[in-house]
Amino acid sequence: MLCDLICRIKSLYPDCALTLSIGEHSFDSYKAFFNAGADRYLLRHESATKSHYQQLHPAEMSFDNRIRCLNDLRRIGFAVGCGFMVGSPYQTISHLAYELKFIETFKPDMCGIGPFIPHKDTPFSNYDAGLATTTCFLLSLIRLIQPNILLPATTALNSIDSNGRQSGILAGANVIMPNLTPENISRNYTLYDNKSSTGLESSGGLDALKDQMKSIGYNIVTNRGDVKNEC
Repeated sequence: MLCDLICRIKSLYPDCALTLSIGEHSFDSYKAFFNAGADRYLLRHESATKSHYQQLHPAEMSFDNRIRCLNDLRRIGFAVGCGFMVGSPYQTISHLAYELKFIETFKPDMCGIGPFIPHKDTPFSNYDAGLATTTCFLLSLIRLIQPNILLPATTALNSIDSNGRQSGILAGANVIMPNLTPENISRNYTLYDNKSSTGLESSGGLDALKDQMKSIGYNIVTNRGDVKNEC
C-alpha cells in the first residue's frame, strides 16, 4: 500500500521531495520504499545513550535496532534525518553532549529536535516539559557542528513558546514544517498536550506564516531544499 501511494504521489508531483517518517522496518522494506520513489526518511534516534534510550522505550524496542535502521537508510541512498527531544525524562547534560557527538559523527542530512512536552495519557504525564531556551541553544550548536544540515524549527518549539518558531530560525534552524492537516481531523489525535495546530499551523494560515518569517528577515521558499553536501 505504501509503495503504491509513494508511486502515485511522485507521479503527480515529480518536482517534490517525498519524505517518509514511519518508524523501524527491515532493510528490504526500506529498499522498496526507496525504489518506489521516496527521497528522504526521518527516524529520530531519540537518545544516543543506550541506557537512556531504554528508559524512554518499552522493553521490546532496541537501541541497536534503531541505529541499524539509520545505517540501513543511509546505505540504501535516502537523505536521512535523526533527532531527539530536549528535556526528555531522565535526560542529563551528559546525554545532550552525546547527542551532539552522535550528530557530528553520523552526519545526518536532517535533524529534528524539539522540547519534550508531556501528554496526560502517557507514563511521562507528570514530567516537566523541556525548555525553549535550551532547544534554541542546541539548534545553534548543531548548526555550527554541521553547517549544511536541514534543521527545522518544530511545532513543539512553537507550542511551548508563542515566538518559538521565530526564535528557532534565528538560532540556526532553516526549515519550518506547518501542520496542514485540516483542523476537524487533527483534533482527533494529539502527540502531546496543547499542541500548536491551529492558526498559522493550518493550511489557511500560510500567508500569515510568510508574514511572520518576513518580520524576522526571512522569506519562505518551497523548492526541494536538498542538502548541499560539502565537497
